[in-house]
Amino acid sequence: MFKQLLAAVAVAALCPWPGTPALAAQEPPPKAGAAPVATVHVPYVRDPVDKSYRKMIQGMDRFQRDRATYAPDAQLRFRLLPRLPNAKMEGITLRVAGDTITLPVILAADNSFTLERNELALRQDAAVVANRKSASMTWRAWVQTPGLPPGTRRLGDLRLECRVGMDSGLISNTSPIFAWLTNALTDTEETCSSPDGNYLFFAERPVFSVILRHGERREALPFKMLYAGGNETRASLPYCDCQVLLDRSYYAPLWDKSWPDDTLIEFDYMEQPAGAPP
Repeated sequence: MFKQLLAAVAVAALCPWPGTPALAAQEPPPKAGAAPVATVHVPYVRDPVDKSYRKMIQGMDRFQRDRATYAPDAQLRFRLLPRLPNAKMEGITLRVAGDTITLPVILAADNSFTLERNELALRQDAAVVANRKSASMTWRAWVQTPGLPPGTRRLGDLRLECRVGMDSGLISNTSPIFAWLTNALTDTEETCSSPDGNYLFFAERPVFSVILRHGERREALPFKMLYAGGNETRASLPYCDCQVLLDRSYYAPLWDKSWPDDTLIEFDYMEQPAGAPP
């Protein structure tokens, strides 16, 4: 009933009662030779959870700067992943939006993309905007060396991926109430070079275990480095961008120099091979 009353009031405001002159008719016609009415341009107003184009370009700069150290042959893309159970990951469109500029961003079939550099978009501190509710997706940098065995990652790639992701401002695993505090205390080198760093990676499918391998050395990650450390609760999970990717999440020993950059990360997935007994 209340909604119907509001609708009636809105209609009454837009449509005058019979016999009442329309607002437009009450205004005198413009005089001949009068100056045209100025058009007001309303710039794009960034949603607090849209991604900063300027910061993502800074992440691309970090990739170029540290590439020779960690992953000389790697390529950089950015990637969109689901965050909510009902997130629709088909038909997503992206654009770079500034005050006076809009640039389309081409998404690949796996929802990965690259960004072009545009000086005007940088000056206007543009945002990278998706046609989805921002809380429904998580954003990640994706550094990949070609030619690796199928289903593996390279530790040096992940070390660089963490640095690019942090510099790009892509991580959003905190309550928005305390986002300012997280941003004030977050440091790329501390996150990516410390045992206390909490940068999450995601496998392609739910994992049973994650194994590090370099030469004859082989070691499985402990449980505390799987599934977001096993620390998420029903109350805290909505604030983690691992919300629907929890069984695919893992930490990597980015800080452990005893594992060189060429260390391979292998995944033991939860799915059984075809024809295997349950």
